[in-house]
Amino acid sequence: MYKLMIVDDEPQILEGMKRILDWKQYGFGRIETCESINEAMSKAVDLMPDIAIFDVCIGKELGYEAIRRLNEFQLPTKFIIMSGYSEFKYALEAIRCGVKDYLLKPVERTKLQQVIEKIIVEDLNGSIGDINSESLNRDPVLGVSYDSLSKLVNRILLMIKTEYAQNITLKSVAERFQMNSTYLGQLFLKETAMKFSEYLMAYRMILAQERIQGTDEKISCIALSVGYNNLNYFYTQFHNFFGKSPSELRGKG
Repeated sequence: MYKLMIVDDEPQILEGMKRILDWKQYGFGRIETCESINEAMSKAVDLMPDIAIFDVCIGKELGYEAIRRLNEFQLPTKFIIMSGYSEFKYALEAIRCGVKDYLLKPVERTKLQQVIEKIIVEDLNGSIGDINSESLNRDPVLGVSYDSLSKLVNRILLMIKTEYAQNITLKSVAERFQMNSTYLGQLFLKETAMKFSEYLMAYRMILAQERIQGTDEKISCIALSVGYNNLNYFYTQFHNFFGKSPSELRGKG
């Protein structure tokens, strides 16, 4: 089983990167996240991850500087840099550190998938032949291939999967795209047959279901982790979606 480490100072980015791919299907049995360079340095030496993904700027420190220092320990780790900056100087420094790739934020699922598969085959001597690539490339809510959706809708879905725990709305997404929210909502509805709010709710419910059935976390903590500050509203939405309460789904009701 492979080990993965993701380093970024934004918790929502870390959560999004943990869910952007089905890491288990790629053979990753352990995923660790870090919000600081100091934490990453100590954890990398202890964990010795097969792959580590660093943001280019973590607080006031630079990800590639940390990679340069980790290279001195001769770890077997293969590094990937992600960045919101397209400046050549950052990419050049990353290349000098021997990173496998430099991905711009928001990280595109297909590009990350290609990089991970390449590292598994070429550097880790692994195989991806047994991986069901169709399920990896299928949206959990819509049930359709990401390739069948437009680039714009894929970007919206990626934003939802990265920021679902935050107060993300169609209006806030439209503002970032510099588009009219009504027009964007119509495009999303036409292509997915779901309103933006319906998709967001469904995605949050699926994540909540996974955590309720797969962990012993308190329901209130799970509700908060998927973007619901109002527990009663979460219960109402959950019951409407699944036809049963969270405790009934967990088998304790």
